[in-house]
Amino acid sequence: MANGVSARRYSAVAILLHWASALAVLVLIGLGLTMTHATLAPLRQFQLYQWHKSVGVTVLALTALRVLWRLTHRPPPHPAGMPARERRAAAAAHHLLYLLLVGLPLTGWAVVSLSPFNIPTVLYGIVPWPHLPLAGLVPDPGAAEGLLKRVHALGAWFLAALLAVHVAAALRHHLLLRDDVLRRMLPGRSTSITPTVEPTR
Repeated sequence: MANGVSARRYSAVAILLHWASALAVLVLIGLGLTMTHATLAPLRQFQLYQWHKSVGVTVLALTALRVLWRLTHRPPPHPAGMPARERRAAAAAHHLLYLLLVGLPLTGWAVVSLSPFNIPTVLYGIVPWPHLPLAGLVPDPGAAEGLLKRVHALGAWFLAALLAVHVAAALRHHLLLRDDVLRRMLPGRSTSITPTVEPTR
C-alpha cells in the first residue's frame, strides 16, 4: 500500500512528463511567435520552422506517453472539500489541454504535408520525419492548407490562454486555498501534506 505522501502526489514519471511537456510547449509558443512575427533572414526563419516542427513532434510523443501513463496509473485524489463544480472544471480543462496537445501537432504536421514547397522535415537536424499522405485525399490541397493554418494558429492562441488559466488556478490553490494541488506536481518530496479526509463508513 502506498504511504500517505506518495498516495497524494503524482508519480516521478508523471511529474517528469508534465514539466517536460510544459517546457516544450513554452518553447513551441516562443518559436511560433518569433518565426511568424519577427523580421528574420530567410535562413534563420527556415531554421526556426525546423525547430518548431521538431519540438511539435516531441510534444506529440510526450502527450502520447502522458495519456498511456494516466490510463495505467491513477492520479492522486482532489483535495478534500473541493467543490464538485471545481472538480468538473478541472477535468474539462485537462481534457481540453490534452486535446490541444494532440491536435496542434497533428494540424501542424498536416500543414507541412500539404505545403506545395514539399520541404523535408528533419527532427533536430538528425531524424527524417515523413509527410502525411494528404495531398491526394483532398480536392484542393492549397485551400486545405490555408484552413489548417488558421486552425493551427487559433488553436495555439487558445492553448496559451488555457495554460494561463491553468497556472492561475494552480497559484490560487497554492497561495489562497493553501492546499497541495501545486505541491504534489512539483519535483522533490513535499514536506507539507494536508491530511486526506477519509469517507465515513
